[in-house]
Amino acid sequence: MIRNGVMAPELTVAGWLNTPGELSLQGLRGRVVVLHAFQMLCPGCVSHGLPQAVAIHELYPRDQVQVIGLHTVFEHHQVMTADALKVFAHEYRLPFPIAIDLPAATGPIPVMMQKLNLRGTPSLVLIDKAGTIRFTHLGPVGDMQVGNMIGQLLMEGSG
Repeated sequence: MIRNGVMAPELTVAGWLNTPGELSLQGLRGRVVVLHAFQMLCPGCVSHGLPQAVAIHELYPRDQVQVIGLHTVFEHHQVMTADALKVFAHEYRLPFPIAIDLPAATGPIPVMMQKLNLRGTPSLVLIDKAGTIRFTHLGPVGDMQVGNMIGQLLMEGSG
């Protein structure tokens, strides 16, 4: 079971959108990583999680904070395909990299959702500059709370 304060597991995904190549958490060391897990058909993701991820992506410099969307499908598998996700990302103007969670060999829960012990969407995972999970939450988190936590993580090790 993943708990805050442990190293984040490396991303094991089926593919990527909005990035010229694959991203890895190891390669992002030195930056705060904001991982927003979502599904296209999740009302909370569309109304809160994704707009928050876009705002974070637009606010912070990329060399300090990396937003990654994790499209993790645990229901309605037949309609939430990679092609549908491409259209969705274009229509909703999602500018940040999006990882497509890898379907599990058995059962409906995809690989990264299992590795991160996520219970649904939207889920927020904050990973510090050293690659340690510092916060996980299912459901909406206030913008000011998230901004405060990111600011605290950015300040660590700079004084």
